[in-house]
This record gives sequence, structure tokens and C-alpha cells, in this order.
Amino acid sequence: MEIQSIKNRFGIIGNAPALNYAIEVAGQVAATDLTVLINGESGVGKEVFSQIIHSLSARKHNAFIAVNCGAIPEGTIDSELFGHEKGSFTGATEARKGYFETVNGGTIFLDEIGELPLGTQARLLRVLETGEYIRVGSSKVQKTDVRVVAATNRELLQLVQNGKFREDLYYRLSTVPIRVPSLHDRPEDIHLLFRKFAADFATKYKTASVQLDQEAKQVLLNYPWPGNVRELKNIAEQISVLAQEKLITAEHLKKYLQPFSANRLPIWSGKSGNQPEFANEREILYKLFFDMKKDVNELKRMFVELVSNPDIAKSYPQLAGKLHELNVNAADLAPPLSRADSTPITTAVHPLSVPLLPAGFSHTATTIQEHVEVDESLNIMEKEKELIMKALKKHKGKRKDAALDLGISERTLYRKLKEYDIEEQ
Repeated sequence: MEIQSIKNRFGIIGNAPALNYAIEVAGQVAATDLTVLINGESGVGKEVFSQIIHSLSARKHNAFIAVNCGAIPEGTIDSELFGHEKGSFTGATEARKGYFETVNGGTIFLDEIGELPLGTQARLLRVLETGEYIRVGSSKVQKTDVRVVAATNRELLQLVQNGKFREDLYYRLSTVPIRVPSLHDRPEDIHLLFRKFAADFATKYKTASVQLDQEAKQVLLNYPWPGNVRELKNIAEQISVLAQEKLITAEHLKKYLQPFSANRLPIWSGKSGNQPEFANEREILYKLFFDMKKDVNELKRMFVELVSNPDIAKSYPQLAGKLHELNVNAADLAPPLSRADSTPITTAVHPLSVPLLPAGFSHTATTIQEHVEVDESLNIMEKEKELIMKALKKHKGKRKDAALDLGISERTLYRKLKEYDIEEQ
């Protein structure tokens, strides 16, 4: 089914490439029975994608149910999902079927999957792997044929590292991952969505549709939309109901928006458990490599300075010993005393930020400097591969420990092992 046909059928507005790709993946995977994990911030419309998958599948004539795992108390979540027997707990006055029994042959959408208790996660894993479950208070194994589509607005890999989500369940759920883009990542769709919502509410409340002037449109684009499409829809409804004038100015629009900081970069507080998932771990490696290069350049500069000044070299016996091992005479490196001219020393910008030696130095000094300025690879991928190999060797091939040492997720480490064709230690 074409992307535009899916948009028309399910009322999806927007043309952002990331949105189109998510729709395309949902349409392709719908015909299979694969488990799907939908990632995205709260309010982006993850449930719509679960409906796309169900409606375009062979199960479309069977039941579909959406379950918000975060809205069900921990003590009753097992009963809700898998059912219970009469008398299995206080208040169980009769036997009850769970969702996996009532939706047999259909699709169950588990929203906010990261909120499931660990015990329930183990039960869910068994259903996904074998199609078997047991009612609360029963010993009888029952079978079910249910397709599971899960969704979360949290980083499950971070929860895995913190011991709050089962790693095996994560990989079983994310057979096919779909990431729904946030509204601030699709700015070209913001005004389009606002116009659609404004027109809908104008029809609903039997009034003229509100319009935005040019400055108000810019305010709309600059706002970060933490509540995503849900927040934009609410703002459009408020303005449609409360605005006296149908042409909305920037000042008028700002009254409906929440205050926000222009700096939206994430900040790590340094406290345990508050460190964000490094989705772009290369930035960390860049900083590490450049800091290392800075230190190496500083050492080079100090070495050249000490070698070129015999007085400084003689004051450090250890340095003198090293120079002796290198067969370098510090006195030979000094400028000739008979030099008559007092022309100022000319310096130039050097690629390694090492000062050029004064004119008149012997060939030996130049040779030393050439040996100091060794060309080194600046290929970030080679450095990254080298660090990964060192981490694996350090932790004797244990990927989980190596990933923690590198500051990346285990899944990212696994992907990079494949990317760089690294054989595990």
C-alpha cells in the first residue's frame, strides 16, 4: 500500500522524510507476524502506527486491543494480561480471561512497555517465544496466537543497563524497530498540522477557522513542542475557542504557549542513573581523541624545547640520560656562538602547533624535530575500532563490560563489531 494512501486512511498529516520512512516500514512489516517496537516521545502518535500494522495485516478481521502498561497497577497487571482463577487473590470472586486470551488471533498493543514489572516481563517473554501463558492462580498452561506491537517513550537500553528491563525481552520485542519522529524534528509539518486542526475545530464549533500571520508562523516553528502533536492539537483547539480575532499575531499566540529556554541541549547532572543514552557516542570519542592529540602535541613541544636548550637539558639529569641513550649531544643543538647577525627568529604556523627551531640550528636539531613530528592517523573510524578492540581485550571478550567501559550500549557495540568486522576476543 502506498504511503499517501496510508496517510489518507489513518488521517496522518505531514511529509517529513523521517515520518514517511516510519510509515513505509509499518506498511511493509504489517503483512508479517513479526514483533514490532515503536519508539517515540509522548504525543507523537505511536498508537496510530499500531493500528496501521493491525489493519494492513492478515489479522485485520480479528480483535485489536491497546493496553497502557503504565496505567495498570503493578499488583493487577498479570491478571489483566493473562487472566486469573477464582480465589487466586483477594477480590477474585470468579475466574477472568486476560487480554492474551480474549484477543487470541488478533493484535495486542502494549503502550509504555518500559513500565512493566520484571516479573511480568518474564511472563511476556514466554508468550513471545512459545505462545504459552498461565493464568494467575492456575498451573494449567494455555496457548495463544497474538501478535504483539509494543511502544515506549523511554530508552529501553538505558533501562536494561540499570537492571529495570530484561535484555532478552528487549531484543525479542525489537525484531523490527520503528522510530516515530518528534514534532520539532519535522518543522515543515508544523504549520500544516496547525491548519488542519484549526479547520477541524472550526467545523466542530461552527465558526471561522483561525489564521496565523507571518510572525506567528515563525513563533510556531521556533517553539520546541515538548508535547508533540498532542500539544499542537490542544493549542489549536484553545485558540479556535478563545480567540476573539481570527487572524492570530505572534503576541497573541505566545499567550497559549508554555515558556521555554532557547538552549534545548541535554545536560548530564553527573549523578548515577541520570546519564542519558549516548545515541551519538561518536561525539564522546571525538573529544577523547582530540584531548589525546592535544596532550601528545604538548609533550612534543616540551621535548623539542628541552632538546634545543642545553642549559635546561643539563638541569634535568634524567633527560640528559635519555639524550645520551639517543646519542644526542645537547651542546651540538645550540645556535653557533659566532653568529654575528641578530636577526629576530622567524616563526611560522605549523600543523602540529610545535614552534619552529631558530635559524642557525644544526642539521642534527632539524633531524630530531623531523623525528618528533611523526605523522599519525586522524581517521576517527580507525581510532574507534582500536578502542573497541582494547576494551574487548581488557574485559576478556565480555561485550557488556566492554560497552560500559566505552560509554555505549551493548547493542551499539554489537553493531560496530559487525561494521568493523572485529572478531570477539
